[in-house]
Amino acid sequence: MSLKAFKNFSQVVTLKEAHKKDGRNLVASDLSILENATIVFDADEIKWIGKDIDLPSEYSGIASEDFTGKTLLPELVDCHTHLIFGGDRSSEYSMRLNGADYQEIANAGGGILSTMNATNNSTSDELLHLAIERVERIHSFGVGTIEVKSGYGLNFDKEYECSQIIHKLKKHFEGKVQILNTFMAAHAVPKKFKSSNEYLNLEVIPLLKKLAPEGIIDAVDIFHEGGYFDEIDTQQLFDVAKILNIPVKSHADEFADNKGAILAAKNNALSTDHLLMTGDDGIKALAQSSTVATLLPGTGFFLGKPQANAKKFLDSGVKVAIASDYNPGSCHCDNVLLIASLAAPAYQMNISQLWCSITLNAAHALGIMNQGALVPGLAPRFSIFDVDNVDKITYHWGKNLSIN
Repeated sequence: MSLKAFKNFSQVVTLKEAHKKDGRNLVASDLSILENATIVFDADEIKWIGKDIDLPSEYSGIASEDFTGKTLLPELVDCHTHLIFGGDRSSEYSMRLNGADYQEIANAGGGILSTMNATNNSTSDELLHLAIERVERIHSFGVGTIEVKSGYGLNFDKEYECSQIIHKLKKHFEGKVQILNTFMAAHAVPKKFKSSNEYLNLEVIPLLKKLAPEGIIDAVDIFHEGGYFDEIDTQQLFDVAKILNIPVKSHADEFADNKGAILAAKNNALSTDHLLMTGDDGIKALAQSSTVATLLPGTGFFLGKPQANAKKFLDSGVKVAIASDYNPGSCHCDNVLLIASLAAPAYQMNISQLWCSITLNAAHALGIMNQGALVPGLAPRFSIFDVDNVDKITYHWGKNLSIN
């Protein structure tokens, strides 16, 4: 692709200052907004960005498009989804509203194991077709990078198949949506295993070792939580991933402060997610690390749980991202922009923190360091909205203003 210019944006949100600060300790002005601006780029990087009137003469004759009345932002990123699944769990939402707890739902045939059964009873083609529809819808909201986790097969063969489906998604959307393939066979423990460690050693680790040489896995994730996988399990999987040279992530501190954030930071995890119950020592460990704290407010909304203490994370200098956690059981919402807009007042986020959480920091939560801000040298990955200023995007909750 030769040089191209997108001209005459009413506003361009560059996040230049947020990028300089590594997405931490942000103030409102760190949006670094340009009015009446142009961006020049090729296939690999942004070459120039600035006010229309300052466009260098060397770029005056290149192919251009006019975006008068539009707003340009760094590409939206959803850095935590579980969109490979079969079945439907809509009845559980009503049961929960009517007072049923997790055990009652499980006894009625619901819960994560019901999704496991539905996923195992779906063909590869069926799961791929559903996943393509889901990615298309997420992309329609302006999201250009999506992390997709496996984890609903929960046996060797189906988890292998799910990882292959995500790889097919990646190829299907190449050039349109950037897909990250996260291996999360350690999502729950099937009933036939005596312990989490037995399942880890008989199924999860052997499968990871089979997949690693194929080069399709971008990260390894594990549900580090009481009743799922403990600290010993998590460290063992992290150690194997390190040998295989695959980055790690974790779900942690959702139900209790199990020091999962500390373990993730200690292991230089890309991110650790949920963190509803993370204590001061975990927040301190994250603040002193490169590990991104990915908060999932949609899950709290969906389940009626208290939210993470986002303000303490932010005030402590932690790099904070927000993701949808789109999944069939605990957050069946695929619109990360809506979720972030709803959560920001409760999280006491300023506007730079809000936007950075679903662009720059969300990209870093996936190990992608060359996007998330519109500055020369970074990749030309951006989202365009049909409004003349950025305030209107988060103000109109749930209204899709993206231009694909």
